[in-house]
Amino acid sequence: MFNIEEELKKLPDSPGVYIMKDKNEEIIYVGKAISLRKRVRQYFQSSKNHPPKVNAMVRHIREFEYIMVDNEVEALVLESNLIKKNRPKYNILLRDDKQYPYIKVTLNEKYPRVIKTRQILKDKAKYFGPYPSATAVNDALDIIKSIYPIRTCKLNLSKNMSNFRPCLNYYIGKCQAPCLGNVDEDEYMKMIDEILLFLNNKDDKIVQIIEEKMRDAAKNLDYEGAARYRDQLNSLNVLKEKQKIVTASNHIDQDIIAMARGVEEVCVQIFFVRDGKIVGREHFILEDTYNEDRKDILSSFIKQFYIGSAYVPKEIIIEEEIDDLEAVSKWLEGKRGTKVNMITPKRGEKVELIEMVRKNALDMLNQYGDRYLKKHRENMKALEEIQYLLDLDEIPNRIEAFDISNISGVESVGSMVVFEKGQAKKSDYRRFKIRSVKTPNDYASLEEVLKRRFTRGLEEKELLKNNELEKNGFSSFPDLIMMDGGKGQVNIALKVLDELGIDIAICGLVKDDFHKTRGIIYNNTEYHMDEDSRGFRLIYKIQDEAHRFAISYHRSLRSKSLFKSELDDIKGIGKKRKVSLMKHFQSIEKIKNASIDELAEVDGMNKKVAEEVYNQFRIKEDNNE
Repeated sequence: MFNIEEELKKLPDSPGVYIMKDKNEEIIYVGKAISLRKRVRQYFQSSKNHPPKVNAMVRHIREFEYIMVDNEVEALVLESNLIKKNRPKYNILLRDDKQYPYIKVTLNEKYPRVIKTRQILKDKAKYFGPYPSATAVNDALDIIKSIYPIRTCKLNLSKNMSNFRPCLNYYIGKCQAPCLGNVDEDEYMKMIDEILLFLNNKDDKIVQIIEEKMRDAAKNLDYEGAARYRDQLNSLNVLKEKQKIVTASNHIDQDIIAMARGVEEVCVQIFFVRDGKIVGREHFILEDTYNEDRKDILSSFIKQFYIGSAYVPKEIIIEEEIDDLEAVSKWLEGKRGTKVNMITPKRGEKVELIEMVRKNALDMLNQYGDRYLKKHRENMKALEEIQYLLDLDEIPNRIEAFDISNISGVESVGSMVVFEKGQAKKSDYRRFKIRSVKTPNDYASLEEVLKRRFTRGLEEKELLKNNELEKNGFSSFPDLIMMDGGKGQVNIALKVLDELGIDIAICGLVKDDFHKTRGIIYNNTEYHMDEDSRGFRLIYKIQDEAHRFAISYHRSLRSKSLFKSELDDIKGIGKKRKVSLMKHFQSIEKIKNASIDELAEVDGMNKKVAEEVYNQFRIKEDNNE
């Protein structure tokens, strides 16, 4: 058993990172220190001088670890990586309230793709942006793909390409199908080079093509087509737009960072200046900043933002000098490869830029802060009601709900939805296609889903310990599990968790004769809640979301199965003919209603196969009558 007093005596007087854990071995805080011995001991000394947040954290610490490094810069990098990977409960955390899109050219792949992304990785791809309009990015990508038949699939074309089969885009002329191995790579790269020139604002070929199409449409009195091309030009111009605000320091790449503080939240605004022009901005809401110093908030933001950024500009302008400026500067210089100037201006144009960014942060906070804060408070009150009702030790910040969907046992699926602090966390949702249960059996299906979910979670926790994995939805365990059902479903969950040695509170959502939620069953006791209470509304929302998620997955599997059974089982219909039929008729219903002659007219079809298709659907109709 971990003895905190004994372990404190063993702490070294050297720089490093310390990791605080709770009773479930979850990482709840990560910090760096010049002296691990002095810094970690401070947490367990008199609590009089600690802010409330630190006192709350210390009450939950059951053990700690530390990693020694050679200097403060190494400690800073390790701390930032661990915070990003584990997102500890008591660290200042960045919540992406609005992530502007980038265009990514996957030069790290054979036969590159051109895609939209909101995440920049250090993967040798080429990124352009950020762009202020996601619609403009989507339109531009559609235009690029209409002009250049480049691939959109995620296939690894470094492998043996003879094993791949082309997708629908090949048959409709939107892709040359490099997956078949018959596309000259040099010719393909010429298309990518032209796209790169456009994205770098060094070539207007794409714009000229669209302008010509617009003029041709207008000449042919196709005014709707001309208007469509006009809208496409507008989208392209958003990507190429010359900025209204130009800094006096021409041709310098800068990031300008300032913040506005509300009652319980902080908005940090960052403006991107590239080649002397403001090309975009992002804003972030920071959580858990109560009683935190402005310098500490800015320092945390800078480390978390740039740890995930593929690009560091030559100059970073910040509104207030941070305490660990020297260490952060050295770290950023290591990422950039050249000197990075971190400036806190006192006068002149740069002070005006900081003021502009701060005003934007304040405006963003005024627009969204109150709404976010009100929603956050409502959610926390709802969680407190659930905690009080079930007499839980802590507020259930993370809740996972499970549901099963099937129709007569066909294509049974399970869903797992996740709510954190009362908000849906869709990135952690998971779907399960039931493998072991062949007949309608919700209990057995739930048992399979829970075993797969938590077995995977335990495996990934081990990988996390060895630093072999990024934290994700499986490695994060909930504070409360909600089952869609009563005692039977709850007992299944208790059995699975007991077999795996996991201790998590489990409740069931009980329904009345009209399939409406009437209460919660917990520890063999049924609890009723006022339907107008915050807690009940949150429970109902979670249950409804779990059901919706399961049903949507089930429907998608059924539609795929339906498409397969109605066309693929017809004699003489292979993949090419199926694609041709769908391309020609646009829907299964139109194929069903087509005559033999209409079916025979489709590219690749003949009268004999057309008769097979026609007769197949007529036989089905006769059998259904």
